[in-house]
Amino acid sequence: MTSLAKIKPELCISCGLCAVYAPDIFDYDEEGILLFKEKPEAHQQFIPQEQEAALRKAAGKCPVRAILMEKLPD
Repeated sequence: MTSLAKIKPELCISCGLCAVYAPDIFDYDEEGILLFKEKPEAHQQFIPQEQEAALRKAAGKCPVRAILMEKLPD
């Protein structure tokens, strides 16, 4: 099953937890604000099944809920 990750950069407080738990998915801009590593300009991105656990952990640890995860049917 694939997941759709959505980010809300305007909520990001640059705590760094998303990059700790999902470094292959998330990165930061020059101001330390959350973005997707592969598509920095996007606010949503499909995440392959093998990265879902990391996405779930990062979303769960985000103190301001700047990361949302939506499961998509196969």
